[in-house]
This record gives sequence, structure tokens and C-alpha cells, in this order.
Amino acid sequence: MKRDSKNYLIYTLMMLIFGVLIYTALWAGKHFDTFSEAHKIGQNVKAFQMFKQIIIDNLNSSITTLIIQIIVILIAVRIFSFLFKRIGQPGVIGEIVAGIVLGPSLLGHFFPNVFLTLFPEHSLTNLNLLSQIGLVLFMFVIGMELDFSVLRKKMNETLVISHAGIVVPFFLGILTSFWVYEEYASQHTAFIPFSLFIGISMSITAFPVLARIVQERNMTKSPIGTLAIASAANDDVTAWCLLAVVIAIAKAGSFVSALFTIGLAFIYILFMFQVVRPFLKKIGNVYASSEVINKTFVGFIFLVLLISSVITEIIGIHALFGAFMAGVIMPSNIGFRKVMMDKVEDIALVFFLPLFFAFTGLRTQIGLLNTPELWCICILLIIVAVTGKLGGCAIAARMVGETWKDSLIVGTLMNTRGLMELIALNIGYEMGILPPSIFVMLIIMALSTTFMTTPLLHWVERYFSLQAKKRYSGEKILLSFGLPESGKNLLIMASILFGKQLRKTEIIASHFTIGTDLNPIKAEQYQKESFIPLKKQALRMKLKIHPHYKITDKLEQEIIHQVDDEKIKFLFIGAGLQFLQTPLISTHNEYFPKINNFYRLLKQKTYQLPGNLMKDKTEPIFSHIDCSIGILVNRGLTKPENIFIILNGTKDAFLFFYMESILKNSRRNINISRFEQTADKNIWKNPILLTLMSSYPNRINVCMPIEENIQMYEKNSLTIIGYETCMEASEKSDHFRKLSSLLVIREKKTDNSSENENIE
Repeated sequence: MKRDSKNYLIYTLMMLIFGVLIYTALWAGKHFDTFSEAHKIGQNVKAFQMFKQIIIDNLNSSITTLIIQIIVILIAVRIFSFLFKRIGQPGVIGEIVAGIVLGPSLLGHFFPNVFLTLFPEHSLTNLNLLSQIGLVLFMFVIGMELDFSVLRKKMNETLVISHAGIVVPFFLGILTSFWVYEEYASQHTAFIPFSLFIGISMSITAFPVLARIVQERNMTKSPIGTLAIASAANDDVTAWCLLAVVIAIAKAGSFVSALFTIGLAFIYILFMFQVVRPFLKKIGNVYASSEVINKTFVGFIFLVLLISSVITEIIGIHALFGAFMAGVIMPSNIGFRKVMMDKVEDIALVFFLPLFFAFTGLRTQIGLLNTPELWCICILLIIVAVTGKLGGCAIAARMVGETWKDSLIVGTLMNTRGLMELIALNIGYEMGILPPSIFVMLIIMALSTTFMTTPLLHWVERYFSLQAKKRYSGEKILLSFGLPESGKNLLIMASILFGKQLRKTEIIASHFTIGTDLNPIKAEQYQKESFIPLKKQALRMKLKIHPHYKITDKLEQEIIHQVDDEKIKFLFIGAGLQFLQTPLISTHNEYFPKINNFYRLLKQKTYQLPGNLMKDKTEPIFSHIDCSIGILVNRGLTKPENIFIILNGTKDAFLFFYMESILKNSRRNINISRFEQTADKNIWKNPILLTLMSSYPNRINVCMPIEENIQMYEKNSLTIIGYETCMEASEKSDHFRKLSSLLVIREKKTDNSSENENIE
């Protein structure tokens, strides 16, 4: 304590002494002001006016303008991405639309003053440079995501499908340019580069968007999903090489002149694969694990990326191609690629790419399409794009032996253009090859073909499932879980209820990862880890599990759709510890119940886990699902030893079916109890219960109500209770909170009324 006082004293004396010395020195130097013009001007300006001018100057500075632009762009992109995900579309479409909304098409049209204030002409250069840096990083990630092992396995099929998806739309695009060029582009550029860019714009597939859609639809490990991803990867490599040739021809002015650029590009690619790639592979083996990948090595990788980009820019095939090739030649070690993607992907996708979308939107003036003829041309381009890409890939897939259903799925996925198309279009626009009106049409085409992918996939799958009618004829049980351990616990619950009958039942286990921005490598890792405890438990029980994995932002909707599509008989889900409990409000917070409840929710560490559903999550599921549902509220249960069934009147009579199933298909004993002393006693006279008690006299035990039965509160006791009774019990929180783990059953809607009538 004395040392602290001494330090404070030293600090105070130091500040006083040097404060006086600084003031004295400044006072002594005031006589220099007579030589300064700024001092004379400043004497005539009031202090507040000077402060006001400083604020205005700071607001108009380049760095302030750029930061404000970034803030507005990021907010708009997040909002539109969320909205489009809510309607079942990839978030990237919402991000592209956000850029168009911020541009002259909407913001500039309806609020021109706001638009000019946010995006003054002189500030766009900085925005463009930042967006280009983002694209370089993004193309590097796309290159790293390419899996050559997948390409090799499907090389024969993917060569036919991917190249059919290039040459057919490329030809149709060139053919279309004959009708478009003379009237809309002849004053801007020569025919050959224009027609080549129209052709290439029809040929591109958005590999990252396609990969996300395949993940979201749980097709990653399916043969058709693998074929689509491999075809898109092959398409991407070929299309970007073709784009490099097109750029070389456009810049050189003729094909002969472009041969020099093409020759240099060939030498560059050869050098990257034959020299740089083997070198990186050797040093990559040393830095294979994330623990030893240090900043020096990461800096070296970024140096390779930048050198590759600048070389391709200098020889005339654009820096983005160099970034793409740098990603392709990275060491194939999956741990290394995962670490590098973790470092680059988030900043590229979340920060830089929205700037590119916004800059594209600032170039897109939908108002330029101001005549019916222009809109007809736009529709023509969309039809040509869909016909060439979807039709070409689908027919090619059918020719190599795929079914019509799988062929149409591949064609629909390959028709996705999205972000990759925007990159190519921006290159054409910057080079002056695409006039503004055609640029706008092709932007609309890119959005339309990406937007139609998900609805078309739904239609194809629904149509062929109705035609085939190959649904599983037996009964199905669905285990839907979030935490890996929850899957195992749900299987144990299913075995308690149905016992030996499970061996004749199809058991589907679903795990959903929340968030559609997950990259493929992470998704594959999560998919493997999530089912490990469940598969081990199924192996012990000698049961067969059909795993189902999907990445989504709509947990409840996915569960509802799966129950409907698979015709599920019984759904098992997990719930949080506070399921159906009303939070207790302390007296000092009784005037602010909403604030207090929100605070309690934030304190719960598991409130966002998909396997721990709260009441507001389960109610939408209950209202849209007709099958029976079992909700597990796990309060530390490891091995169920005592089974209790709570009865509270005729509304719980459906539980007799599960009592019979437990007694018939296992050796477990059952304890039955009333909810409370005042519960309806007529339930004990039910003929089904009396029959069960006479058939299994030594295995059914009638015990005390829950408020008197201490054994029901023990850790390894499981209480089976009807949903309505559970809701009633939750209001009596003192006893409900003390109960052991619960299996809350809500019986199938359509059976409730008829069953209760028969019982009564």
C-alpha cells in the first residue's frame, strides 16, 4: 500500500513539473505567430465555426467516406442475406440484391441525394480497389476447395457433363450475339470479343453456390451430389482457363496476337504445377498440423498468392486467374487447407465480398431497360442461358448413364451462376466490352438462374417421387438431435418404448448444423463427429441407423419437411432442461418480467443448441406434424433403471399402448402413478389397463403420486408423461422441477380423438 502511495506521488510531481515546463515553452514561442498567415486567418474565425469546419472536413475525408460506405454495405448485406435465407434461397443472392438496392437502380433513383452523399463519384475508386482485393482472396479459397481426388474418381462422366455445359451454352451465346450486337453493342466494341464474352457468360457455373446447395440438401455423400460437385469443379477450371483466353483475345485485338499471351499463360500454368506445387507440397508436409503453421509460413503462402496474381495480370489474363491457380496448387493436406481457409475465408466472404456486390450494384442501372424490346432481349438471354446450361448438362448426364431424375438435378445445379458470373461480367464491363444495358441484362440473368435453382430442385424431386412411388413400406422412426451425445440418448429412448420391435423398423437419425456459410471441409468433419456416439450405441444394440446430415438456417422447417417426406410414425427430439417451465421472477424484478426472462435466457448456455429445443421451438413443430412425438428432457440420465408412467385422467389413456409395447418387447418393469391425489381416478378402471395388469401381474407396480414419491426424483429414473399432463404439471413448478429425466409424449393428432372416444 505504501509503494502505491509513493508511485502516485511520483506520478503527480512528474506531471506538474513537465506540465509547467511545456506551458512555459509554448508561451515563449508565441512571438513566432506574427510570421504565420494561418494565425492571422484563425484570429478572424470563431472557435465553434472552426470546430464545425473540422467536423465537416473529417466527414468528407476519404477514409471516413470509405468506412461509412463499408458500414452501410455490411448492414444491408446481412439484412438481405437473412431475408433470402428465410425464403429458402442461398444467402449470396440476397447479398447481390443488396448491392443492387444500394445502387442507382433503387437508392439512387428514389433517394438521389442520399445516394450521392453515401457514394460520391470520387470515392468509388477506393471501393473498387478493396473489392478487387476481396475477389483475389475469394478466388484463392475457391482454388483450395477443389478436390482433385473427386475429379479423378468421376473424370469420365464429369468431362462429358462439364464440357457439354460449356460448349453448348457457349455456342448458343455466340449465336445470340448475332441478334444483339448490331443494335446494342456495335458502337462500344468489336464483334469477336463481344460474342466471346456473351458465350462465356452463358457457360459459367458458380461452384461455391452449387457446393452450398448440395450441402444444404444433404447430397454431399450421395453419388449424384459427388457427380454435381465434380462436374462444377471441372467446369470452373475449364471456364476460367477459357475466360483467360477470351480476355487475351479481347486485349490483343485478334486471335493471332493473343497467341503470345496464351503461350505465356501455358508456360505459367506449367511452371505452377511442375515447379511451385511440388515445392509447396514438400514444405507443406512439415507444416501439416495447425499447431505448427506459424505466421512466417502463412506470410509465405500469401506472397505466393500475390506473386501469382500479379503475373497473370501482367501477361494479360487477369489477377483473379492467378489467385485461383495459387489456391489449386496448394498442398493437398486437408489439415493445412482447413487452417488456411479458416484464416482467409471469413474475412473474404464477410468483409470483402459485400464490397464487390455493392460495387457491382453501383454499376447496375436497371432503369436502362426502359423499353419492351430491351426486356425481351433480357428474357431471351435468360432462356438461352437456361437452355444451354441446364439442357446441355442434363442431356450429357443422361447420355453417360444417369437417370432422368439425376440428370435434371445435375443440370439444375450446373445452371447456378451467382457470384462467379458477376466476376466475369465485371471483367467484361471494366474492359469496355459489355455496354451498360447488356451488363444489366446479364446481371439479371445471373440472379434469375441462381434464384430458380432451389425451386427447380424441389419440383424435380417432388415430380419423380410421385412418379416412382418407391417409399419405404414399413414403419419409420426419426431421431432428430443437435449434440452428438443426444443422438445416443434418443436411441435409448426409442429402445425403451419399442424394444425388439426396432429391428423391424427403419431408424433415421438426423443432425442439423445451423448456418449455411459452412465450408465443405468443416461440414465433412462435423458430419463424421456428430454420429459417432449414436453409431456406437446402435452397434451395441445391433440396430441399423440411416444417418441424415444437413446444413440449414431453418431447423424447425427441416424437421417438419422430413417428417412429411419420410412418412415418419414417431419423432424423437431433445429439449432443454427448462422445457415448459415458467421462469420464476424475483420480487425486485416483478415490474419488469420481460427483461428478467430475457436475462435468464441469456444466462442459459445451451439456449442456441439445435438439440435443446425450448417451448417456442417445439410448438411450431407440434402444430405442423401429425405423427407421435417424444421429447426427451435429459436431467443427467445415464442408464434408465426405473420407469415411471404418469396418469392424469382419460387424456393419458394413449400411454397404455406404450406400456404394452414396453412390457411386450423388453423385460423392464413399469411403475404407474397419478399426477396428484386429486387426479381423475376413473383412469384406473380402464379395461385396457386392467387387461395389462392381469397379463403382467408382477411387472406393473402402482405407486404413490409424484408429490409423495421420492424415487421419481432419483437420477436414473425416467418418467414418461403425456404432453397435456406435462403442461399442467409445469405450472406446479415445485414438483415438476424435481422430477427425474422426462420423456414427454404427444400422441398423433389424428388418432387422439377417436382413441379417446373408444376409451370412454
